[in-house]
Amino acid sequence: MRGKVRDVYDLGDALLMVATDRVSAFDVVMPDPVPRKGEVLTLISAWWFARTAGLVPNHVLSIDPDAIAARYPALAPHRESWARRSMLVRRLTPFPVECVVRGYLSGSAWKEYRETGTLAGEPLPAGLRESDRLDPPVFSPATKAETGHDENIPLSRMAEIVGAEQADRLREASLALYARGRDVAAEAGIIIADTKFEFGTDTDGSIRVMDEVLTPDSSRFWPADRYEPGRGQPSLDKQPLRDWLEELERAGAWNKSPPGPALPPEVVAETSRRYQDAFRRITGVALDDFPLTDPDRT
Repeated sequence: MRGKVRDVYDLGDALLMVATDRVSAFDVVMPDPVPRKGEVLTLISAWWFARTAGLVPNHVLSIDPDAIAARYPALAPHRESWARRSMLVRRLTPFPVECVVRGYLSGSAWKEYRETGTLAGEPLPAGLRESDRLDPPVFSPATKAETGHDENIPLSRMAEIVGAEQADRLREASLALYARGRDVAAEAGIIIADTKFEFGTDTDGSIRVMDEVLTPDSSRFWPADRYEPGRGQPSLDKQPLRDWLEELERAGAWNKSPPGPALPPEVVAETSRRYQDAFRRITGVALDDFPLTDPDRT
């Protein structure tokens, strides 16, 4: 199965989830890849999965290319195309919702608040500024859109979709994961402003977090030393790409619809650098030095 930026291969008793170097912005896949982006997303997810397994079980079986190739010999001849950017994962039944946690008022949440004083229809305190910290963090689920943007929904609507008990369990799991991620990232000088999680159920009915977790694609990473509420924040993700595309739109050269424009080499290079910098800051090691043996999941 081919997604926007991720390919998933059915191996029968498990799935191989491959993060490509494809990059999307404004729901459009760009024609030029961002080198090493797939490695960053896979390996930073693996790092987080290992450090949050005691909080919430996850879907990871292995990131070790030797172990994966030994279990599925047919993959061995193609190792160069999937090693370092792949996870062997459990087959789960996904919940049809995005579990978003917002620790700061930004993005679509800021837009809604500015217009109505609410987030997903629920009132927030008056007088908040863009990028203000939300304390406690707000659980803000969203529907998964097949096309276009996901839609923020209240917890009551989520309960109608997945059931009240499951909605409460997903909310608790999401808030616990975000709290762990926020605290760990703070030690590395990074603010995780918001993030989204996906969950699924295993064959025994247990809930597991899946897909990716606390990555620069699923989260807003802000450098803490540059944080200043009352404005938008610089970020450690694909912001250079978004900024360049916004300039293109203002010039009337692109309308945020497919196909995406060819990207300048300097924009591609800076975006790749941002992803790798976020990885190094969070994990404490350079991308090339990250061990591919399966970590202890404690």
